[in-house]
Amino acid sequence: MIVRIAVIAVALAATFASTAAPAQYFPTRPMRLIVPLAAGGGMDSVTRNIAHSFTEALGQNAVVDNRPGAGSLLAMEILADAAPDGHTLMMISATTVIYPLLYKSKLDAVRDFQPVSQATAQGYALVVHPSLPVKNVAEFIQYAKANPEKLTYASSGIGSPIHMTTELMQIATGTRLMHIPYKGMGAAYADLVGGRISFSFATIISSQAHVKAGRLRVLAVSMGKRAPALPDVPTMAEAGVPGVVVVNWYGLIAPKATPKAIVERVAAETAKAVKAPAMQKHLVADGSEGVGSTPAEFAAHLRAESEQWKKVIKQGGIKAQ
Repeated sequence: MIVRIAVIAVALAATFASTAAPAQYFPTRPMRLIVPLAAGGGMDSVTRNIAHSFTEALGQNAVVDNRPGAGSLLAMEILADAAPDGHTLMMISATTVIYPLLYKSKLDAVRDFQPVSQATAQGYALVVHPSLPVKNVAEFIQYAKANPEKLTYASSGIGSPIHMTTELMQIATGTRLMHIPYKGMGAAYADLVGGRISFSFATIISSQAHVKAGRLRVLAVSMGKRAPALPDVPTMAEAGVPGVVVVNWYGLIAPKATPKAIVERVAAETAKAVKAPAMQKHLVADGSEGVGSTPAEFAAHLRAESEQWKKVIKQGGIKAQ
């Protein structure tokens, strides 16, 4: 009996060692953080800050690899082919979740990868051109209902988070709005500020300068709570539209078979990075906040996002083009 117990103990110890060892010695070489967008944007900036934190905390260089294209599919293909050892990660956003719901895609961020951690949360601001005779959301809805399909809005493309957020607002308010998709928000902003587009949901950081200069008017924010960068601006719920709560976000995923211990360690380091005082100050200035969720919390978030946008696509009759 003693011998049998000893054998079992040795087996258990070996099992524990085999699962703990990867995290204990991780990382053993430089880390690669794939970004599915070009350098210079908000996602790129957040990822570079996290990479810098990883480099300092983990003793190996963490480098950012920008791989834009095909609605994040190119970056997902690279991640899917990477060794599942935590050394290759990918930063994603709602776009990465929405794309497979609209377009034929062999990879799905929710189904085919391991969630690591939601890094940040940032809301959208509902902004209108000052020529629009509305001062708040109630007036905006009233005007939209009186002028169906006359109000135009810009987005960075069909299926983009801005497009989907506006579709959600249409469903919640019973309005009919005219979508003008652009290849990017740069040209869209030019037309919005120039009065050729009526309104848009825009990131808080990209709209603040125009709002302060009087070129745009902000009516509400899309989060469940007020944005620290715009404390005097109501949420959509406070403005009378409780069905529109959208949080733009960034988060890390890993190859599917990445060991749990490594995933948890990367998640913990992500939380430390985004909650560091300097990072928090940077994020608040951008209209964001650090999250640093656990893998389980991020998995639940991704499932909820997928279900929400499936419903919007179906109810809005949105088709890929």
